[in-house]
Amino acid sequence: MQFPPQLVLASASPRRSELLARLGIRFAVAPSAIPEEPLPGESVVDHVLRLSQEKAREVAARPEVAGRWFLGSDTEVERDGVVLGKPVDAAAAAAMLRSLSGRAHQVVSGYAVYDRVSGEMTAGTVLTKVFFKDLTEVEISGYIASGEPFDKAGAYAIQGLGAFMVRAIDGSYTNVVGLPLCEVVTVLERLGAITLFADPL
Repeated sequence: MQFPPQLVLASASPRRSELLARLGIRFAVAPSAIPEEPLPGESVVDHVLRLSQEKAREVAARPEVAGRWFLGSDTEVERDGVVLGKPVDAAAAAAMLRSLSGRAHQVVSGYAVYDRVSGEMTAGTVLTKVFFKDLTEVEISGYIASGEPFDKAGAYAIQGLGAFMVRAIDGSYTNVVGLPLCEVVTVLERLGAITLFADPL
């Protein structure tokens, strides 16, 4: 008999689910209902950190959701102090991509693991710098026509067709995808929530 997973991902993001699943981690998914609007004067780092913790706590407070450890995360794309969310239409996507063309921007993710038993919250943030090549109008319109930009912050997916635009990154690749795996797995292992590799002794 296999028991339900004790780790719960408090996110509807298919990219976060895919990243965890690739490592063979067992987890359940229960998307958070926390509003994601920033507070007045809130920095990007504070915003993603707060949302990550609120998402984990909100799902953990639901008695119908089984599990012990609750993982919340939030990712934002920032360029020159401006947060680039998901484009609402093709014109917005084109404007975002033009603003990123030939320049650097940063991807900031927050992550939080809440232990329902102990009440302990472990949280942090990860920042990755991303450098884009110079994009032509043909590349921008072709990429938009693929449909990939529309549910992605910053209007691109580094793990998809959008990889052709990325000249270099400084920092965590999985953070740009949507979940900084190195940091998250380190926390989950320390808490005893997962064991990636069994001790051979």
